[in-house]
Amino acid sequence: MKTLTAFILCGGKSSRMKSEKGLVLFQGKPFIEHIIQAILPITENIQFITNTKEYDYLPYQKTADIIKDKGPLGGIYTALENSETEFNLILSCDIPLISSELLAELIAKHNQEAQITIFATESRIHPLIGIYSKKIIPVIKEAIDNNELKMMDFLSKVPHQIIKIEESENFPLTNINSVDELNDLNINLS
Repeated sequence: MKTLTAFILCGGKSSRMKSEKGLVLFQGKPFIEHIIQAILPITENIQFITNTKEYDYLPYQKTADIIKDKGPLGGIYTALENSETEFNLILSCDIPLISSELLAELIAKHNQEAQITIFATESRIHPLIGIYSKKIIPVIKEAIDNNELKMMDFLSKVPHQIIKIEESENFPLTNINSVDELNDLNINLS
């Protein structure tokens, strides 16, 4: 894969976190900065999909959702519509433990025939840590138009690849959705 754009989806409504998720502090830094640190060895072409100005302190392009209130699928649609690369790394803003090594593994194992490549363990699929092709734009648009916004339903509609990882490797893929989950994470790491 010659060129790749990384998009971080920062448009989520953070009702359980009680604040903008990507800016929640973990080990003294906002989640978003941990994610950027993991992406930079792979590509410097990083963009945010966000409907807030709270990320303006970071020197990356920011784009608001084209179609508001359509969840992660709406964010992915906006990312792909604004991308100049065929393949795109799509990441949620709530994965502060993600590593460059895992992202490099995702890219290395990506089959060019797959329009989406994501990780999964026995118990969980991670659709918001993946490689997405611009070729799926019409399918996403149709799903959004029909208000079919569940990621798992969407995955079944396009050729995709699932990279299996062991449960023991799942920890860096953990997404943090609440203050309790953040507290648990801090306890587990201390």
